[in-house]
Amino acid sequence: MENVDARVLRTARDWLASGHRVMLVTVVKTWGSSPRPVGSMMALRADGPCVGSVSGGCIEDDMVHRYTSAYGASSMPQSSTELLRYGITADEAHRYGLPCGGTLELLLEFAPALAVMNDLVQRLEAGQLVQRTVDCNSGAVSLADASAPEAVQFDGTSLSITLGPQYRMLLIGAGALAEYVAVMALFNHFEVTVCDPRIEHRETWSVTGAKLNTEMPDDAVRSMQPDTRSCILALSHDPKLDDLALLEALHSPAFYVGAIGSRRNADSRKQRFIAHFDETDQSLQRLHSPVGLHIGSKTPAEIAVSAMAEVLAAKNGILQPRS
Repeated sequence: MENVDARVLRTARDWLASGHRVMLVTVVKTWGSSPRPVGSMMALRADGPCVGSVSGGCIEDDMVHRYTSAYGASSMPQSSTELLRYGITADEAHRYGLPCGGTLELLLEFAPALAVMNDLVQRLEAGQLVQRTVDCNSGAVSLADASAPEAVQFDGTSLSITLGPQYRMLLIGAGALAEYVAVMALFNHFEVTVCDPRIEHRETWSVTGAKLNTEMPDDAVRSMQPDTRSCILALSHDPKLDDLALLEALHSPAFYVGAIGSRRNADSRKQRFIAHFDETDQSLQRLHSPVGLHIGSKTPAEIAVSAMAEVLAAKNGILQPRS
């Protein structure tokens, strides 16, 4: 399942290439509660179809009514851009399904250039991280290589947003728990790879969309070349496999490194890493073990929910490394 931003931009590019007028919409500011974060995008075609989301649905419906011919509107404006704000009053917030006190501001781009959009999509498909900057007065768009993801920047006259490849997840061990985690990661738009050199475990793997890797786990981590959009979860219950992956992953830029096991197993692993592999208390603070948030989970499905929740918390920057 591909990244939502990539799907929106690719669809917009394809519509433009087919001769349609297209409006690109980006959330640039929010106040109070908001259904979608800053940077969320949607594309709207002049005859009504849309892809992506900037709210729970009501704002999208309103823009279809305002800017397309689907319900009789004449056409999209001829201007380059427009700033549009929803939820200024309590009545308007209620009308558009915004949470209490929620307000959001949108940048509408009425004439995205096909050549620039095609260049952007090609860069994203090549796995590049790209900074897209929009001049809100002229509508001009510039693209630049980015070395790391950055927060969305908007000052009223310029919008700068970092777009990039999907978040990636490497799972060690092709067991039942990994299957549940993989399914949840896929519908959260992660690119998922499962590594297991044991043929007897791989033969029963059944998650469509997840890649299978037969390398040894440390080699799989190196092949992945983890970056700040990568996470590694050791789920095999076999120290010979999990330890190899963890020792490699702990010194990578991955935003999350976790391992399954009881607290006793986690303590044993910690002592083993310190005694035999030159790890330290400080380096092991990056390791989330036992993996997942504490929700009293017992079954593989429940543990997978716990693990995925902790990964998403770390991805969204609200989870601190454990001491």
